[in-house]
Amino acid sequence: MELWTSARRSKVIDVRGVLGVLVLFYTIGVESRKSVKWDYFEYGASSCRAHSASVSDFGGVGDGTTVNTKAFQAAIDHLSQFSSEGGSLLYVPPGRWLTGSFNLTSYFTLYLDKDAVLLGSENESEYPLIEPLPSYGRGRDADGARYSSLIFGKNLTDVVITGANGTIDGQGELWWTKFRAGKLDYTRPYLIEIMFSTDVQISNLTLINSPSWNVHPVYCSNVVVQGLTILAPVKSPNTDGINPDSCTNTRIQDCYIVSGDDCVAVKSGWDEYGISFGMPTKQLVIRRLTCISPTSAVIALGSEMSGGIEDVRAEDITAIDSESGVRIKTAVGRGGYVKDVYVRGMTLKTMKWVFWMTGNYGSHPDNNYDPNAIPVIQNINYRDVVAENVTMAAKLEGIAGDPFTGICISNVTIGLAQNSKKLQWNCTDVAGITSEVNPKPCDLLPDQGQGKIEECNFPEDSLPVENMGAQKCYFFRRHW
Repeated sequence: MELWTSARRSKVIDVRGVLGVLVLFYTIGVESRKSVKWDYFEYGASSCRAHSASVSDFGGVGDGTTVNTKAFQAAIDHLSQFSSEGGSLLYVPPGRWLTGSFNLTSYFTLYLDKDAVLLGSENESEYPLIEPLPSYGRGRDADGARYSSLIFGKNLTDVVITGANGTIDGQGELWWTKFRAGKLDYTRPYLIEIMFSTDVQISNLTLINSPSWNVHPVYCSNVVVQGLTILAPVKSPNTDGINPDSCTNTRIQDCYIVSGDDCVAVKSGWDEYGISFGMPTKQLVIRRLTCISPTSAVIALGSEMSGGIEDVRAEDITAIDSESGVRIKTAVGRGGYVKDVYVRGMTLKTMKWVFWMTGNYGSHPDNNYDPNAIPVIQNINYRDVVAENVTMAAKLEGIAGDPFTGICISNVTIGLAQNSKKLQWNCTDVAGITSEVNPKPCDLLPDQGQGKIEECNFPEDSLPVENMGAQKCYFFRRHW
C-alpha cells in the first residue's frame, strides 16, 4: 500500500493544471490493470497535508462492533511525527467505526469519507475523566471531573476535522436516559471539543445524537465552523449545536441545526470562575444559519458569559419552530458583559418570542458567587427581521437598578399567531430605541419614526476571521 496526499501532488497539479490530472488518471488506469486500486478526492481546508494514513492501516475495523479507540489513537500518534514535515491526514474510509474518546495532534486533518460513520461508544470507560474547565469550576452536569469528548484536542495548532459529509454519531440515547435518571456521576462527553488551540477548522460533516453539546471550541482563536448538519431529537437534553466559549476570531456559517437546546450558544465562563479566568468571546461571525429548536434559542448569548461577550455579528439567519431568535441570558452573580451585538436579516417562522432577554436566569455553579457581580448588557442591535406565526414579539427583562441599555431594533415585521398574547411587548429595566417595528414596541423602546432604520447599523468593516480562506487539497491513496 502507498499513500499520497495533497502536498506531494498538489504542486504538480497546480503547475500543470488539467494536463497533470489527465496524466495522473492515465497512470491510475494503467496500474489498475495490475490490480492496483486508488482512492482519490478533493477537499477544501485551511491547510493541505504532506503525509497520510488510513485508520484501517492501524488495525481499525469498520464493522460497527469492533472497538477502534486504540487504532485511532495509534494512527494519530504515528502521524504526529510529521507535524514539522508538512503535517498529516488520517482517512476514515467507508464503514461504521465504533470508538471511544481519542486525542488529536497539531498540523493534522481528520477526514471522514462520505460513507464513513464514526460511532461513539456507549461504554463510559472509553471516555477518560478530565478536569473541569477552569472558567466553569465544575462539570456542567455535576460537580468535579467530566468525560473527555469523543474527539478531543488541547494545545493544538492547525487542526482540521472535515469530510465529504461523513457522519459522527454520538449514540446519545443511553447517555440521555442516564442523565435524566440521575445515574451519571460526571458531565457527559461532547462530540467535539478543542481547547487552548489556534487555527481550527470543523467542516462538511453530519453530527447526530450527541450525548450533550455537539461542537465546543473553548479558549481558542481563529476558528472556522462551516457546512455542518447537526441533528438531535428536539427533546434531548442539552444537545446544543455549536458553542464558541472564550474564543477570539470565530466564524460559523452555512450550518443546519436541529437541537434539543440552543442551536448556537455563545459562552465565556460561569460566575466567579469565569470572572477570574477573564477570557471573553469576541470577534464572532455567524451567518447563513438554519435552526429548529422548539424549546430554546436560535442564538443564545450566555448564560455562562462571565468572561464577557463582545463584537458578535449575525446575519442571514433562518429559524423554524423555535422558541426565540437571539436570546441574552444572564443573572446577578454572573458579572461580565454582553456588548456590541449586531444582528440583521432574520427570517423566523413559528416562534414563541422574536426577542428575548432575561436578567434572572439563575443556575449558579455553587453558592460562592458574588451577589455584587452585575452583568453589563449594552449596545444590542437588531434590524431587518421578518417573523410569522409568533406568540409574543418580545420579552425583555433587565436587572432592577442595572438596566440593559443601548437596545436598537429597526425594520421589523412580526406576524402574529392565532393564539398570540394580548400583550406583545413585555419590557422591564431596559432602555433603547426602535424604528419601523410592528407591532408597536413598549414605551421603554420609543419609536423614532420612519427613516431612522440606520440607527441600528451593522458594522461595515471585516473581522480577521472573514479573511480566513480554504485551499483545494487532493488526496490519493493507492492500495493493492
